[in-house]
Amino acid sequence: MDDATRTELEAAAFRRLRRHLMEDRPDVQNIDLMNLAGFCRNCLSRWVQEAAAERGIAMSQAEARADFYGMPYDDWKAAHQTEASPEKQAAFERAFADNVGPRD
Repeated sequence: MDDATRTELEAAAFRRLRRHLMEDRPDVQNIDLMNLAGFCRNCLSRWVQEAAAERGIAMSQAEARADFYGMPYDDWKAAHQTEASPEKQAAFERAFADNVGPRD
């Protein structure tokens, strides 16, 4: 497989992951993703921002999130995010300390 085709396939897979998280399963909370997988929608938007920076493209955190979420992040949170239970918050703190490292 040539590099251009591989890049197209990887981009298609990323778009499908995004669609799954944003359209098929918006009910799954970011904290649940972080606790189970060590990444969430915000991580994915940050990785897009980092990829843009590597190519000399200026993109703020708010722009990257709006691009990924398809709307301003605060609008998405208001529509889909629920309050995390103390148990989920404690699991998040443990996961961050053990696996992810320092927060931004």
